[in-house]
Amino acid sequence: MDARRAQEITSSPEMVEVTYNGQNVYIEHVDQSNGTATIHPLDNPNSKESVPVDSLMEQ
Repeated sequence: MDARRAQEITSSPEMVEVTYNGQNVYIEHVDQSNGTATIHPLDNPNSKESVPVDSLMEQ
């Protein structure tokens, strides 16, 4: 995934299924200048991490 698409997903009113390392995640924030996204697993909103957007997969 690229940063532009990750930002579109973040702004979308629809829930788009996204995975990181095979786990369903929610994208909280996208830093387009660095190409990173702040995510958390759907089942653990307190477990936030910053990852490269190109490691995210849209399902």
